[in-house]
Order: sequence, then C-alpha cells, then structure tokens
Amino acid sequence: MGMSINTNLSALNTYRNLNSTQNDLSKSLEKLSTGLRINRAADDAAGLTISEGLKSQVGGLTVAARNAQDGISVVQTAEGGLTETHSILQRMRDLAVQAGNDSNNPTSREAISTEVGQLQKELGRIASSTNFNGINLLDGSNNSMKFQVGANAGTDSQITVDLSGANVKAIATTLTGGDLNVAGSTFAVADVADLTTAAVSFTSTKDGVSTTVTTGALKDTADGSAAKFQSVEEYASALRSDANFSSHFSVSVKKDDNGAGVGIVVSALDGGTLTNTANTAPAAGLADGVSGAALTGGLKFDSATNAQASIQMIDDQIAKVSSARSNLGAIQNRFDHAINVTNVAKENLTAAGSRITDVDMAQEMVKYTRDNILSQAGTSMLAQANQSTQGVLSLLR
Repeated sequence: MGMSINTNLSALNTYRNLNSTQNDLSKSLEKLSTGLRINRAADDAAGLTISEGLKSQVGGLTVAARNAQDGISVVQTAEGGLTETHSILQRMRDLAVQAGNDSNNPTSREAISTEVGQLQKELGRIASSTNFNGINLLDGSNNSMKFQVGANAGTDSQITVDLSGANVKAIATTLTGGDLNVAGSTFAVADVADLTTAAVSFTSTKDGVSTTVTTGALKDTADGSAAKFQSVEEYASALRSDANFSSHFSVSVKKDDNGAGVGIVVSALDGGTLTNTANTAPAAGLADGVSGAALTGGLKFDSATNAQASIQMIDDQIAKVSSARSNLGAIQNRFDHAINVTNVAKENLTAAGSRITDVDMAQEMVKYTRDNILSQAGTSMLAQANQSTQGVLSLLR
C-alpha cells in the first residue's frame, strides 16, 4: 500500500471499532445502572411487547388480590350483622317457648311481648345500619355484589356475592307482621282451595316509579302438596320463601277473631304502594287489594296457641339466617382460595417478566470489563494509527 496523508485507513478502521466499543460500553453502563436488560424498545422489540403484557397482568393481579380482600371484608361485615340477628332470633324463640306455657298470666305475657318488641326494633336497626363503605348489606337493597378477583375482563374474573338471603329487613318485617311504618294491601281469600302454586305478580309504585315482581312457581313446603295449599299461612310462607318476592315485599296473614287465616297483607319493603296486582285472577283465590289496611299476623304471645305459631315463624327465620350465613361462609372461603391463586399467578408472571427485562448483573459486568479494556486499547491504537503517517515527513526533508 502506498504512503498517503489524505486517507489514513488504519486510523479510520481503529476509530470505527473504538466507536462500536464505546456504544457497547455505554449500553452496559446503562443496564448496570438501571438493572434492566430492556431500557428502550430497540434493546429487544419483541421482548418489550411480551414484558409489557406481563406487567399489565401482574398489576391487575395485585389490584385483584386487594379486591378479594375487600370482598372478604364485605362478607365479614354482613355476617357480623347476621350473627347478632341469630342471637336475637334465638332469644325470641326462648321467649316464645316460655309464652307457650299457660302458667303465664297476662302481665307475664305482656312483659314477653315488650321484650320481643324491642328485639324486633333492633333487627330493623341492624338491617338499616349494617353497611360497607355506605352500601347497605342487610336491608334487601343490594341482593348481589360483584367483585373483580382476576386481571382480565369477563365473568371468569368475577365473584358474585349473593345477599338475597341476608335480608334482615324482610325478617324483621315478617316477625312484626309488616313494616310498622308502611301500610300494606290486604287480599282476602275467598276459598283456601283456590290457592295454587302458580306464579303471581305484584306491582308497587314509589316516587312515580313502578316495580313489578313475578314469583317463581310457589312451593308448598308444609305438606309437600303439588298444587294446593291447606291454609293461608302455608301460602304466605311460600311467598316468603320466593327470593324475588322476599327481596321486594313482605307478607303477613290476616286472621279473624277465631285465629283462622282469612287473607294476606302485602307490603313493599321500599315503602311503595301496591297499585296493581295479577293476584286478582281466580286461580290465585285473592280478591282486590284494599290499600292502607292495618298490618297483622306477626309474632303473638297472648295465648299458648299463638306462641306455638310464633315458635314456627321464628324457626323459619332462623333457618333462613343459618342458610345465609352458611352461604357467606362458603363465599369467604372461595375468596381465600381466589387470593391464593392470584398470588401464585402473580409470583410466576413476575418471574417470567424478570427473565425478560432484568439484566444478569454478573454477565453484564463481564461484558463491561471487556468493553472497557477494548476501549482503552482502541484509544491507544488510534493514537498509534495517527502517528503512522509521520514517516511521510522524512521524505520531505
């Protein structure tokens, strides 16, 4: 190769290699200082896409675990109210059993009724005051609540908490024979033989808004009859057992002077007025409603017979609360498992993301040391290459 001074190929080659080494050294410094293998999309375009997807899932699972914890708190709050409801109902039952003894004089029965009346008011207070973050749980206004316990969209990432059975307001209404502050509508039963298990509908209006509720096929749980009810009490019990009805209405039995059921009193739990009903059909055996009728049919302790009926009524409500608490307990266990699954998934996804985005510090330190040595060597060689053309000067002397 001839000697030239305009183009120093050795110096250019050395400079190019030095520049590449300096770029690699800069990237190594960046990775070592951040601890990340991917600091910009150019570092690993495909890896960036995958890691961001994993990051979304990890973040979603973190929030989902908190949501599930909130779900447990909601369930525990509701069950706390139901636990005390159970205690109140058990005390009511003890009093009803006591009232079933004819050794009680009228004063004793009045004292029993007084205590039960206060307990009934406490049930109403529990129903209206048990709430989570301002959301009432036991008054029937929220029959179900959904909790996002997964990172993705869709029903598979949700758990629904059924609160329809935890309607303490309906229980209190049933035991008092209706909401003491709300007038109901009375339906007279012309003939018990006309009462069937066919579905019935009720419409109530409050603040100009009408709500129509249709029951399912009613079930005669008293004697297992397939199509008929033997008494008005059985019919009322079947209505209370229907989830659609009990979430919006209460029902009590209207009795004559002899204690025989002659009709039912239906009240809207939200204080609405019954403006229309499909229960006027002959098959239902009910006459037109009379608005504003007095509410009757609750717990009574004025005789041994009524005390016996009260025991049965209380037993029905205890069974409902037991079922509701059992359901809430099962849901709480489900939340616990959902949290465990979420935490395991979060851990594994975090590990997968780490393998993509986190730098291997030892390996990167090896590269940094190599590039640092090459940088120093390249700098030295560039100086030597720049000196290689100095021999041209000896020709000019």
